[in-house]
Amino acid sequence: MRLVAPDGGQIGIKSIDEAKWLAAELGLDLVEVAADARPPVVRMMDYGKFKYEQSVRDRAARKKQTRTVVKEVQFRPKIGDSDFEVKRRRVQRFLAEGDKVKCTLRFRGREVTHPELGRQILERLMEDLGELAVVETMPKFEGRQITMVLGPGKAPEAEVVEADAEAEEVGAAQERAPQEAALEETVTEEVAAAEPAAAEDEKSAEPLPADEE
Repeated sequence: MRLVAPDGGQIGIKSIDEAKWLAAELGLDLVEVAADARPPVVRMMDYGKFKYEQSVRDRAARKKQTRTVVKEVQFRPKIGDSDFEVKRRRVQRFLAEGDKVKCTLRFRGREVTHPELGRQILERLMEDLGELAVVETMPKFEGRQITMVLGPGKAPEAEVVEADAEAEEVGAAQERAPQEAALEETVTEEVAAAEPAAAEDEKSAEPLPADEE
């Protein structure tokens, strides 16, 4: 067999007994690294240390691997400017985090007869994102919706991403505000309607005056 030193140096052709003796003297193991070679190639090494270092390298390689996540953001053909801006910032944030984004524009009723409106919305989105996004799948019709897949492009500055996230939260709060106001108004009306009834019940519950003797 051809014996290889721990540092990769060539020791030469040795018998099995000679190789075992050398490995025992150095406190190392004999590991066959090329069984099909003639003669077979065997290397002296600390096999336990080799396996440990290999597992460390494998773990480090797995950490560097990125898991691709596809987020979805939905649009409507008649979306307003403020809602569009909220959606755009959401798409931009997902892209900045390294995720892909599936942009879905859904049609309702007779809206499907005007697909050009949907394409205009997605084209406007692509134009606004610019270098921040790469179009991986161009807009295409799927049933009653148009879909488009975007991938991360040029990374924006960190301050811009934070500002966009804050603006998105503000936009979401503005979307919730009318609903919360309507709910508060309904509760106020119910309380106001209940107060006269409660007062009437309280009046009827007062004790009658005692008859004079």
